[in-house]
Amino acid sequence: MLKIFGIMVCGAALCVTLVAPAIADDRNLRPVQVSERDERIAREVTHAIRLYSGYEIFDWVEGDVENGVVTLRGAVRLPQSQKDYTTLAQRIPGVKSVSNEIRVLPLSTYDDQIRRAAALSIYRDPNFSQYVAQALPAIHILVENGRIELKGIVLNQLDKRLVADRVRNSIVAFEVTNNLEVENAG
Repeated sequence: MLKIFGIMVCGAALCVTLVAPAIADDRNLRPVQVSERDERIAREVTHAIRLYSGYEIFDWVEGDVENGVVTLRGAVRLPQSQKDYTTLAQRIPGVKSVSNEIRVLPLSTYDDQIRRAAALSIYRDPNFSQYVAQALPAIHILVENGRIELKGIVLNQLDKRLVADRVRNSIVAFEVTNNLEVENAG
């Protein structure tokens, strides 16, 4: 039986789901202690990634922690970032191992042009100024082979729809997938 906890980090692009067994494998830890340890690890990994200087709006990293094993998923623009995220997670006390399932997006001049155009269309629009003022912009843009995926957190359903419409109407791309989440959607 698995006990699932969720942590949503607003304004950042790391969403961590914690999974801890209801019956602890470690004889010295009660199930609550295992969960607390995994939750602490998740918070610290989230914090390390948020502070990483290479984390940008064109990257998305998420993951989970189970019995001290961190699994990272997502997509990054630069190959070095993929390695750096593993190193950051490995440095957290209590982490037993790190499984890096982050994929590196293909290097493409065309995709870079789409990234830049999408970022400008969103972050230059005065309707979305509240998202620009954050240290880590809440809206992330993943581009792979001419396809755009929007990830992150917005304040309401209207913003979610308007951001996607803005990108669809101003960028020539094969596809725009809106995977934005609404903060406190309940």
